[in-house]
Amino acid sequence: MESPCKPYSGLELLATAVVILDQKLRVEYVNAAAESLLAISGRVLQGHRFGEHFTNAGPFEEKLRHALAEEHGFWDQGLVLSRAAHDPLEFNCIVTPTDTHGGGLLIELRPIEQRLRVEREEQQLAQHLANRELIRNLAHEIKNPLGGLRGSAQLLEKELDRPELREYTQVIIKEADRLQALVDRLLTPHRLPHAVPMNIHEVCERVRSLILAEFPHGLRIRRDYDSSIPEFRGDREQLIQAVLNIVRNGAQALLSARNSANQAASEAGAEPEIRLRTRIIRQVTLARRRYRLALELQVTDNGPGIPAAIRDTIFFPLVSGREGGSGLGLTLAQTFIQQHNGVIECDSQPGRTTFKILLPLDAVNEDR
Repeated sequence: MESPCKPYSGLELLATAVVILDQKLRVEYVNAAAESLLAISGRVLQGHRFGEHFTNAGPFEEKLRHALAEEHGFWDQGLVLSRAAHDPLEFNCIVTPTDTHGGGLLIELRPIEQRLRVEREEQQLAQHLANRELIRNLAHEIKNPLGGLRGSAQLLEKELDRPELREYTQVIIKEADRLQALVDRLLTPHRLPHAVPMNIHEVCERVRSLILAEFPHGLRIRRDYDSSIPEFRGDREQLIQAVLNIVRNGAQALLSARNSANQAASEAGAEPEIRLRTRIIRQVTLARRRYRLALELQVTDNGPGIPAAIRDTIFFPLVSGREGGSGLGLTLAQTFIQQHNGVIECDSQPGRTTFKILLPLDAVNEDR
């Protein structure tokens, strides 16, 4: 019996991902580019309804049925398909009716993740530069009056005869010192990295031990490491601090949710968990430069998620979703990662928040 793939053998060499469906929306053919893009074997796809392999394909299948009935194609910009235990995939999608084997649909899938990442990075870099300049100016403006405020409080304290009144001057002095420490933290991240050969798993293990010492009960940290990731040059202390800030934020959110009866995660009885996952990725553009190899570190927690009101501004200075938080942890993390020519991204929804750190391992050319 002739293989149904033979009539489509000319599509096998295309770089564009192509999937052909029959009139029942079953996969009739999938080329190598589509197998790679979807990370599903053609043998698994063939003969099965295309949508059954994805958890959110219902609306897309409705569009496919309508296209079959009306015998017309459509363009779906920003199509997102999700699979269990996999990251969502985002495409530009073109659907065209075919007359092969009694009619069906030809689907072209073009990933838009890389283009979106470049746009996000450019926007993130511009915002970071603006934030850095704002912070420097603000810190310098605050620093001078703080010294005068503290000195005046000390002089006033010496003139007071009643000890109970000195409590108030001590409040002024201590608050001035706290603000001074905050200003120092705003100014210190501009030190350039001190690069030495290092391994990302040394960073992860150090952070893991620090967090488990800080939160010894009720928190599990899982490790999913790719041992083939090579050493790279980086500032060990800066990267430890960057990852520590992210993991600590997740731990605080998880334990706060567990202690609150109003949080959905607590009601569901989910065990607070953070996962550290490392992988190698290939041919990636970071901060307008092309790299042959990069490492990806994902920090994922199963907490309540970042409040929608601050999801787009979590890397801005002084923005915090936690009462009493300084709003500097993620700002510092972003600064340290960018000083290593890397990027940091966040995707959050209730029950799953993932921070993704991408760091280059070697540069092959620059896209200028």
